Amino acid sequence: MHAKDILIEGYSRIREEVHAAVEGLGPDGLNARPAADANSVAWLVWHLTRVQDDHVADAFGLDQVWLAGDWEKRFGLGLPRHDTGYGHDSAQVAKVRVDSPGLLTGYYDAVHEQTLGALRSLAATDLERVVDEDWDPPVTLGARLVSVLSDDLQHAGQAAYARGLLPSAEA
Repeated sequence: MHAKDILIEGYSRIREEVHAAVEGLGPDGLNARPAADANSVAWLVWHLTRVQDDHVADAFGLDQVWLAGDWEKRFGLGLPRHDTGYGHDSAQVAKVRVDSPGLLTGYYDAVHEQTLGALRSLAATDLERVVDEDWDPPVTLGARLVSVLSDDLQHAGQAAYARGLLPSAEA
């Protein structure tokens, strides 16, 4: 199995977890916060999708799906255009409210398709290309892709956990 095939498999698992975390939830379940300063299922899925969109687009020289596909307008969150949720405080988390799981999965699926297209184009030597020199050591494409994969799977797991905390009537 080639490295790109392993990455494609890993990113496909994120998609499965995203869909499982949100499907069947209404607005109350999507936006419920298990504690006053906790993240909702909607915020977690939005954030992991924004990070994947931002980082993969940057690494491959692509447009962000968030902007090119008008997802920013569809969500209408009132946040800065390039916001990914990184470092959000409780008030910013509260701004991420979604009325349907389809909005979240629609955006995620569009990002997922762009990601898969980028991954399919990879040659093994591409993974060694430096994509971020602001770190010591500089970040390679391979390291960036694994970092996003790890971060997204963690947030998908958090979304599943937050969903599990919902009263059974809402889940």
